[in-house]
Amino acid sequence: MIRFIHTADLHFGVENYGKIDQKTGINSRLLDFEKAFNFCIETAINENVDFFLFCGDAYKTAHPSPTQQKLLLRSFLKLHHAQIPVIIIVGNHDHPLSFGKAHALDIFSSLPMNGFYVFNKPNLIKIDTKSGPVQIVGIPWPVRSTLTLNTIEQNSKIITQKISTQIGSLINSFAQELDENIPAVLAAHLTASNGIFSGSEKRAIYGSDPIFLPSQLALPQFDYVALGHLHRYQSLNKDQTPPIIYSGSIERIDFGERREEKGFCLVTIKEKGQTTYQFIKTPTRPCLQLEIHLNDKENQTEQILYAIKEKNIKDAIIKVVYHIPPTKTDHVDLKSIQRACATAHYLVGIFPVKTIVMRERRTTVKLDMNFETLLEEYFKQKNDLKNKSEHLINKIKMLMQEMEQADQV
Repeated sequence: MIRFIHTADLHFGVENYGKIDQKTGINSRLLDFEKAFNFCIETAINENVDFFLFCGDAYKTAHPSPTQQKLLLRSFLKLHHAQIPVIIIVGNHDHPLSFGKAHALDIFSSLPMNGFYVFNKPNLIKIDTKSGPVQIVGIPWPVRSTLTLNTIEQNSKIITQKISTQIGSLINSFAQELDENIPAVLAAHLTASNGIFSGSEKRAIYGSDPIFLPSQLALPQFDYVALGHLHRYQSLNKDQTPPIIYSGSIERIDFGERREEKGFCLVTIKEKGQTTYQFIKTPTRPCLQLEIHLNDKENQTEQILYAIKEKNIKDAIIKVVYHIPPTKTDHVDLKSIQRACATAHYLVGIFPVKTIVMRERRTTVKLDMNFETLLEEYFKQKNDLKNKSEHLINKIKMLMQEMEQADQV
């Protein structure tokens, strides 16, 4: 039986909605991410797993600061001291995308110690764990510099399709080399065709990634497919083998992920074809968006203050959105709202939303129009009356006739 931790998308360096921590001098959001990652590390040590699998995107950029590198190294060394092998897949945020340049995780392949395995190109390795051997097929973020492609006079779309095809062929080729008697894991940082994006990923990523079908990944030779890149925890091959799992990011990268659970997976391979996994939540900072629809009877500021009191905003990242009635003017006291949010970790902003009332188009009137034509034009502009215009015009004519008869008497 082989047990391991599957995690990804740490993104050290994301400092959205953060401030400088007075005790350490480090951005508070970086400390949030470190806290979540250390919870993952501690779980691995307490569960005495056979190895720790990290599927890419350790940093926000390929040029992390010394502080970010120090925090990551300190966390990984805890696993080394516990004699837990660490398998690292290079993600797109870790890669400089330039031939010959070192990637952000290159240092771990150069450490003068055993137990670190870094995949900066597709490869198949076998490692010995305390519970027995395991086979790992590692696929880092697919880039042109790691593949042999004939790209002369070809556009980017064709090149992306060729990358997908060639990586798919490599995965299949590695699968054929696997020993069927030894547990095997496919670990990759890529985009599956049926994966669901999170938050800003939809705008920033979709349409430019090489895309892989589940059938290219869920080969029967593998016992588990561990993926990184998409920030939402999700299973792409439910009730089938092998499981295809995105563990997701361990902390919220942006406000678009506020409703998502964050964590990692504890995976158990009992024997061939018998794999189970458990999603474990990490301690994360809450992101709250308060949507307040104001009524036109009570004080606007008081309504927002009441809504804030109803929520536990202490140490949370919050955004206040209030909707103003169409016929009312905005009279909200912003300073009062800011004071009410003083216990929050970070106030993203206070945003008013007002529905634009469509103004009715005026009826075009001309001097040469007779009375009946004027009435017809008027009723055309009234959606609630235009279907009754003929009946109303006849009624008006009758009333006018009655008034004329009354005047003659």
